Amino acid sequence: MTSPSWVATHLALGLLLFPAAVAAQQKTAPASRTPTLAQIRAATETYRDVNAALKDGFVRDPMNMCVTAATEGQPKQLGAMGLHYFRPDRLGLNPPAPNARVSGKGTHTDFLTPGVLVYEPQPDGSLQLVAVENLVWEKAWKEAGHTAPPEFMGNQYYHLVDNPLTPVDEAHGFEPHYELHMWLYRPNPTGEFAPFNPKATCANHKAGR
Repeated sequence: MTSPSWVATHLALGLLLFPAAVAAQQKTAPASRTPTLAQIRAATETYRDVNAALKDGFVRDPMNMCVTAATEGQPKQLGAMGLHYFRPDRLGLNPPAPNARVSGKGTHTDFLTPGVLVYEPQPDGSLQLVAVENLVWEKAWKEAGHTAPPEFMGNQYYHLVDNPLTPVDEAHGFEPHYELHMWLYRPNPTGEFAPFNPKATCANHKAGR
């Protein structure tokens, strides 16, 4: 598994692409509304075109990692997530520090304006939007006065913390956080809010792209 310092160094390159967004360091309050899945689809449909996501301030994962269950230490039959694009301001990312995990102050939970988009690489080199995601930092969430993990439509966000006794990094170089995927654009037999999808694949991902 890639070391946190390597993650932080390469994340910094992505953050430099959008200095205004990073400088804002927005700490977004949890959404008070509960939009329908149809409303979320309508609000995110434009991001089927990855260029629209880039124009709207999303940054491609600087490490160009297409995440699978196997890379996270999970059974490979669970499938994949995909390639992540994120909005630094909605995640409230802190400036990267040497030998430190990626951290932030974001508590953004509004799926009408998700903090992360997930794409599946296609055989022709294009990217297909498969899911949207929100990521909330545990420390910031608790400092905001919450005693339970965030939820959406009765689905509790997954809590990710690295276990130093295992060879993999369960939190993929990040400080403890909560995250929830929503597979709006790819049917998921294991559940619309499951982290991995057996119908998603990274087989067409090229590390150099």
